[in-house]
Amino acid sequence: MPRAWGLALLLLLACPAVAGADTMVRIRQPVWTPADERGYGEFIAAIGQSGCRTVDSCLRGTANPFRASDPAGFTFRSDCADLPYVLRFYYAWKRGLPFSYVSDVSPRLRSRDIRYSPAGNVVEARRDVLTGDDALAMLARLRDQVSSATYRIHPAADGDDLYSPAIAAGAIRPGTVIYDPNGHLAVIWKIEADGRIRYIDAHPDNSLTRGTYDLRFVRSSPGMGAGFKNWRPSRLTGAERAADGALVGGRVLLAANSQISDFALTQYFGTGVVPQDRDWRGGGFELNGAAMDYYDYVRARLGGGRLRFDPLREVADMVASNCADLGYRADAVAVSLAAGIQNRPAPERLPPNIYGTEGDWETFSTPSRDARLKTAFKEVRDTVQRFLELWRARDQRLVYAGSDLAGDMRRIHAQAAQACSIAYVRSDGAKMVLTYEEARLRLFRMSFDPHHCVERRWGASGPELASCRDGTLKRRWYDAQQRLRNQIDRSYEARMDFSLSELEAGRGGVTAAPDTDASAFLAGQQQRAAN
Repeated sequence: MPRAWGLALLLLLACPAVAGADTMVRIRQPVWTPADERGYGEFIAAIGQSGCRTVDSCLRGTANPFRASDPAGFTFRSDCADLPYVLRFYYAWKRGLPFSYVSDVSPRLRSRDIRYSPAGNVVEARRDVLTGDDALAMLARLRDQVSSATYRIHPAADGDDLYSPAIAAGAIRPGTVIYDPNGHLAVIWKIEADGRIRYIDAHPDNSLTRGTYDLRFVRSSPGMGAGFKNWRPSRLTGAERAADGALVGGRVLLAANSQISDFALTQYFGTGVVPQDRDWRGGGFELNGAAMDYYDYVRARLGGGRLRFDPLREVADMVASNCADLGYRADAVAVSLAAGIQNRPAPERLPPNIYGTEGDWETFSTPSRDARLKTAFKEVRDTVQRFLELWRARDQRLVYAGSDLAGDMRRIHAQAAQACSIAYVRSDGAKMVLTYEEARLRLFRMSFDPHHCVERRWGASGPELASCRDGTLKRRWYDAQQRLRNQIDRSYEARMDFSLSELEAGRGGVTAAPDTDASAFLAGQQQRAAN
């Protein structure tokens, strides 16, 4: 994404860390072998398993077998779009493998912001990393040149860094990239036996978080290039072997889609006859003679060809995942507070689009993170309803032997929620601890605006809000942004640079927030069954 500082400054910052350290790229073999790809997957899996919370701590931690060779004093940084490239290049550097990347793209049609171009982008330029390049300078260039726009390529096109894999075990694996066309990227680190996908993702504040693949990663028209992506096979040609064994010079050639054994467009067009791009929504998914929605299809294919739901385990895992996301949000708010953004005056207008921007708003605001969190809470509510419907229909996909599914899911939900707590420090220094249910109740009151006090960032009211130091103007901004907080769909092409008066007049957002109360729904279902 656009950077607050330029490439030159990044290179200057890297220079002190280079002293006394060998950071030269040395390519020693011309191609990634299957063993190299497995090694890369194991490298990603170890980082995911480690629990590290920043990109720098991940690469400095014991999960990284190459950490001892890194220069002291250098800080590894990445946002979500950079993360796949930073990790892939880092591994290539350490293993002496070829690496090349798209350094520039342009929109297929006109677009206000190339990261959210409606028709996607095309590759304009590439850069090969060759023996003799400085690895730390390359990391800086990657961060400067790669953005979420880099991934927004039609899957049928050749020449980009990644390709569309088949939806199959082995094809989607640790190291596979997931692109959300709403501007977010993740890297798969684990696939569970039941087909659930675990990923890691990074953020503009350099934090690294974990999640489970679900509806938060939306599908889109093929031109936007959303979905799963694997690194395209590449080969260094025309290089000469130096005395130290390094391959010098040459150029990196990429495999075409037709040369890749597990290339497929199934995730875009379905399992039947491939429709035209404009009709992509009509492409259905079928497995073993049964029609299913896309997300179920992915899970079934990665889970051995069968789709099975253990509703009690699933509910507990979803609540635990939401709790972890609340903790990640607490970290992000703490970073904003440490930077003192809450002490700045409110701007005259919001950014042109609150979800896709740059500078301090990109680094310290949380509208996208909050929208994804709200979507996850809503999915718990919708999922328990779906499980009840499957149970009542005696659907064989549901693995449950009890007689009161609503009551059992409500009990498991309560147990998982009780194990969750989130803490923050008020403006007066007092520590506040929120339960899972308290956080859910105030989810749509939590401010995404970093100019607000910490209490409003956490949706406080009543006595808890008394320590907030926001003045009248900021209070008006907070109240006026409620419609935007109610919205869980991220609209990146929409104009959102509203003034305070425009917001107060009802511009932007939606009137009502969706239902996220899984516990109340289950209680109602229990009462209905009792009557």
